[in-house]
Amino acid sequence: MVSWPCIISHLSFFVFFVLADSIIGHCFRRESDLKLRSSGYNRGLSRHMGECGGQHYHNISEEESTRSKNVQKVSIVPLVFLIFYEVSGGPFGIEDSVQAAGPLLAIAGFLIFPIIWSIPEALITAELGTMFPENGGYVVWVSSALGPFWGFQQGWMKWLSGVIDNALYPVLFLDYLKSGIPALGGGLPRTVAVLILTVGLTYTNYRGLTIVGWVAVFLGVFSILPFIVMGLVAIPRLDVSQWLVADFSNVDWNLYLNTLFWNLNYWDSISTLAGEVHNPKKTLPKALLYALILVVVGYLFPLFTGTGAIPLDRELWVDGYFSDIAKILGGIWLRWWLQGASALSNMGMFIAEMSSDSYQLLGMAERGMLPEFFGKRSQYGTPLIGILFSASGVLLLSWMSFQEIVAAENFLYCFGMILEFIAFIRLRMKYPTAPRPYRIPLDTLGCILMLIPPTILIIVVLAFASFKIMVVSLFAMLIGFILHPFLIYIERNQWLRFSMISDPSDFQGAEHEDAHSLIS
Repeated sequence: MVSWPCIISHLSFFVFFVLADSIIGHCFRRESDLKLRSSGYNRGLSRHMGECGGQHYHNISEEESTRSKNVQKVSIVPLVFLIFYEVSGGPFGIEDSVQAAGPLLAIAGFLIFPIIWSIPEALITAELGTMFPENGGYVVWVSSALGPFWGFQQGWMKWLSGVIDNALYPVLFLDYLKSGIPALGGGLPRTVAVLILTVGLTYTNYRGLTIVGWVAVFLGVFSILPFIVMGLVAIPRLDVSQWLVADFSNVDWNLYLNTLFWNLNYWDSISTLAGEVHNPKKTLPKALLYALILVVVGYLFPLFTGTGAIPLDRELWVDGYFSDIAKILGGIWLRWWLQGASALSNMGMFIAEMSSDSYQLLGMAERGMLPEFFGKRSQYGTPLIGILFSASGVLLLSWMSFQEIVAAENFLYCFGMILEFIAFIRLRMKYPTAPRPYRIPLDTLGCILMLIPPTILIIVVLAFASFKIMVVSLFAMLIGFILHPFLIYIERNQWLRFSMISDPSDFQGAEHEDAHSLIS
């Protein structure tokens, strides 16, 4: 385990580096920005068309623009279940929290952790997602606050984290089936099965986000129902005193915190496809609220059932133990139903995560951070190249173990969240009067105080990372530092086309018009 002083020093240097780079960049750009505004560039300087630093940006093709406008938008019900699968997918995998800390701390964790982590992250997503209702999500937030370099780093870390996470689900799906089909336990049959499963689920994403959304609704309902039935069957056997069992001298804090963190993060992922949502300024905050309630209740209800109706043996609480509880309480039919729900839940998480990852690449292409071909849409309006790249990453990373996948994605995810927190506060300070259809009911100081507990949690999670995971993750971040100037070099030599959307965000126009009036 990496030492605390090492983690804190690295984290402090990272935050200082980001802030210093942003402030210095702002100072150097200030004079040129004023000249541009006084010359008539009073709207959307960060996304303007034409000459920019000697480079000519091409608009998104008319065909691609028409396709994006004709795409059927996602309504609130599918959006709720897409968020549900981005974050949770059901209580599969939370059993380790009981093994690590016992019933009381497990239940308390899924009550308190959402307050410390999930609610602040969901609130930030609601405010910034409605402030920037476009594809790209957190990439756009960080770019607008800290500049395109850090926006690209955010996109790279988040995309890589998402792809690493998605590599887990085909493997887990086959793990649920191998008890009935032993050949899927390893070797060529397993490799072929992973390939077929990935291709099949990727095709679902290719056919359209609306289809993905309603598939997520079906899978979500199917995955939740067996736990409701199990809870009803367990009522006569409940012993409330078992919920209060705790042994504070025997707690595996590493396993406990990682289980909570892994099962309650990724609320911001839905922001990368905000441009595909029907009326996102109203729909997104509501969907986040409903999904938050669904996720928390979806965790607590099975925990209350399992810990209250079955004699406690912490060593038995490992992944998949809910299926054993289902057999004890309801019989073999309920166990098979729950195992089927577990397998299908992994499919739901796969298609939701791939949607987020692929639309993120589309949004980055529309912002000129990636070559124009990443903005290409299929005949169904889906990000064709983004889907292919995300699927390829999943196949390349599917050889990693469960523990390595979780540790690596958590490490990269934490650094991405640090950038989001900094960007959120900076946007509050940089554009205090900008239109925010949803605004967190706190002033800037209140928002800073709100972010202190999740920031401490990030430090704790990073402190538990192994040296191997730290080295691999930092190497992955270094690749992002190299990729950005490399893409700029490609752009300057016109080896590939880079596109920009000409319609700026309303708040940018308002701010720039105010500045122009002051200059005049």
